[in-house]
Amino acid sequence: MLLRVIGIGPGSPRQITLEAVDAIGATDVFFLLDKGSRTSELTALREKFLTEYGAPGHRVVAIADPPRDRRPDDYEAEVRRWHAARVDAVRAAVSEHLRPGETGGFLVWGDPALYDSTLRILDQLAARDDVSVEVEVIAGVTSASALTAAHGIVAHGIGEPILTTTGRRLSATPAGADANQIVMLDSDLAFRETAAPDDLVYWGAYLGTEHEILVSGRVADVTAEIEEKRARARERLGWIMDIYLLQKAR
Repeated sequence: MLLRVIGIGPGSPRQITLEAVDAIGATDVFFLLDKGSRTSELTALREKFLTEYGAPGHRVVAIADPPRDRRPDDYEAEVRRWHAARVDAVRAAVSEHLRPGETGGFLVWGDPALYDSTLRILDQLAARDDVSVEVEVIAGVTSASALTAAHGIVAHGIGEPILTTTGRRLSATPAGADANQIVMLDSDLAFRETAAPDDLVYWGAYLGTEHEILVSGRVADVTAEIEEKRARARERLGWIMDIYLLQKAR
């Protein structure tokens, strides 16, 4: 069976690529991991893409996302357990709803290669003896590129490297690798503990959507503003997707 993993960008209906539009139109059944009412707006946006670009007669199958401990004692072990549960759920849904000769698809926010588990789940599915899976990947606009575009900036100085990391691992950035850091999945705004007052932060939430929020400046000057706007937005919408670029003062 052929399963497509389609990157659909960070959320703007105008940031989905033509390649993704073609892939959506060539797919018969779409499997959506349902995370409940907390992300209902995100689910509605994915369904809008399918309504606009899906082929006539395409079908949508919602898969209840298995529960996950967000603050486990052993983070990697919990993620492995969660992924295994997802594999079981995806296997059951695909077996029940994908007919012989049909193509299945998964819509992924941003790009499938960057902090998304879909490809890992399908790799585990393909490794099982009772299923034959071919995976096709469609690249998407990343939230990192949407962030720098929204702020109108280059992410690094001339010839400098960029480190992409998570809030959980920000404090572990090696010395000399912290000139330019793109930080994702940071529910605690970890830069408050790692950055110097004169470092620069370029923060964005809901990039490319009607809810987009941007803040930039010296860490000492804008941290409180980011905290306030982030908390208010999360309370108002019930969810948040944000990212930031942290640069050492030069």
